[in-house]
Amino acid sequence: MLMEMIDRTVTESALTRFTASLFIAAGVPDSDADLIARVVVWSNLRGVDSHGVLRVPGYLARLKNGINNPTPEFTIPTDLPAAAVLEADRAFGQVALGRASAIAIDKASTAGIGLCLVRRSTHMGAIGYFALEAAAEGMAGIVINVSRPNMAYPGARSAGLATSPIAIAVPGAAHAPLMLDMATATKSMGKIQLARDTGEPLGEGWAVDADGNPTTDPQKAVIPTALGGHKGGGLSLMFECLTSLMVGNPLIAPFIEGAPDGRRHSQNGLVIAIDISKFGDVGDYAREVDRLAAAIKSLPRADGVDEILVPGERGDRVLDTRRVSGIPLPAGTWKRLEEAAKPLGVEMPETI
Repeated sequence: MLMEMIDRTVTESALTRFTASLFIAAGVPDSDADLIARVVVWSNLRGVDSHGVLRVPGYLARLKNGINNPTPEFTIPTDLPAAAVLEADRAFGQVALGRASAIAIDKASTAGIGLCLVRRSTHMGAIGYFALEAAAEGMAGIVINVSRPNMAYPGARSAGLATSPIAIAVPGAAHAPLMLDMATATKSMGKIQLARDTGEPLGEGWAVDADGNPTTDPQKAVIPTALGGHKGGGLSLMFECLTSLMVGNPLIAPFIEGAPDGRRHSQNGLVIAIDISKFGDVGDYAREVDRLAAAIKSLPRADGVDEILVPGERGDRVLDTRRVSGIPLPAGTWKRLEEAAKPLGVEMPETI
C-alpha cells in the first residue's frame, strides 16, 4: 500500500502519449486527442499542475456523461473580415480554442486584428498555450474564457461568478515571449484540487466551504474567492459580458436563477490576435519587449528577493527543468489516472 501512495515522475513524451491514448480509447479523434494531450502536459511542464493531467479523469467522465462531444460539428454562424463566432457544439475547450486561434490569426494577417468568439465549448484548460500561438506568429495574443459560476461573488456566501482567466502574450527577441496567464480567482479551483491530491493546506483567504465560511482545508473548500475582492469579481463579470452575452449563451444569470439548463457545464471564450507588422516593424517591437523586460528586472530588489521576474519567466524555467528531469505527479493524481485508464485498457506510462 505504501508503494502505491508514492509520487511518480514521468517524461514529457511518455505522459503525452499516455494522455492522448486515453482520449483516443474514449472515442476522440487522433488529432484532437493529441492536441488535448499536448496542452495539458504543457501545463504540467510549466508547473501549472492544476491544469495538467490532473484534469484528465474529469474530462473523461464528462465524455461518458455526454457533456463533452468527442466529434463536434463546428460551424461559423458569423464571419466578418476581422471577426467570427465559432459554434463549438460542446467540443473539448482545447480543440475549440485551437480552431478559434487559427481563425483569429488568419484574420489578423489581413485585417491587422482578428477576433474569434467561441460559443458552447467545455473546459478550456491552460489558455496561455493559445496566446503563445499568436506570439509565435509575430502577433500579440489575448485569450479569455468563462464558465458557469464556481467562485464567490464578493460579499456573497455562494458561487456567483466564474474563475474566468485571461492570458496575454507578446513576442520577444532574445528574451522569450512575455506571457501573463491568470485567473480572476485568488487561486483557481484546479489549485484547490491539487492541494487535495498533495495533502497541503490552502492559504488564508483562498476559498470558502459549503456554508460560505473561510477555510484552509482543501477537503472542505468548495468555492474559490475573487482575486482582490471586487477587482477580480468585476473582471469576471465583465468577461461574461464580452463573451457569453455576446454569443447569446449566458452562463451566470441562468445558474443563479436556477434555470433548467443553468447548471449544465458549458464555457464560452474569446481569442484576439493583433498583427504587429501592420503597425510597425516586428523586430523593433520584439527588441523593445526585451528592453522592457530587462528594465523591470534591473529595478532595486526588495528584502528577501533574489531576482525580479517578468510574466512567463517562472514557467519557462520550470519547463526547461521538467523537460530534462521529468514531470512529477502526486500520488493522488496518479491514483485517479490509474482508475481512469483501467476501464479503457490503457497502460500507465513508464516512470523515471
